[in-house]
Amino acid sequence: MEVSPLSAKFTAANLAKVLAEDSVAPSASASHPSVPEGRGDCAVSKLTPEALSLVADFFKVLSEVSRLQIICSLKTSAKNVTEIIKDTGLGQANVSKHLKMLTQAGVVTREQCGVCVYYRIANPFLFELCDLVCDMLTAQVEHQSQQLQQLSQLRQSH
Repeated sequence: MEVSPLSAKFTAANLAKVLAEDSVAPSASASHPSVPEGRGDCAVSKLTPEALSLVADFFKVLSEVSRLQIICSLKTSAKNVTEIIKDTGLGQANVSKHLKMLTQAGVVTREQCGVCVYYRIANPFLFELCDLVCDMLTAQVEHQSQQLQQLSQLRQSH
């Protein structure tokens, strides 16, 4: 499912402003026994629906494989469209469309250098976020694999 272009209200600056206005003193994880240690101070649980909408819009931008390929291509350095196409194997129109969305969302910035436009990641925290997600997915797959091994052993013993 293709994400429609983001509304004008979604920019990195607007997101930061709304999140700052919504910030509430963190709660202690001890008050929530089901929350793992160090996770009880999740500010997102205190956000208004407007702020949560901005967060959701940000994640929608990241929810498309082609955009993630482009982001990964830009991890090491700024690149022009031709270099991104070479890295990703995506078509020119597709890359341009996704770069427009990533730029509008404030995920990448564009810089004109003569006749070329170079794109770069606006905030490298994005890669920390991706690393967290990858770590979580790896743990889930490992857990599922262990469960399947246990199920296989049960089936063989009966």
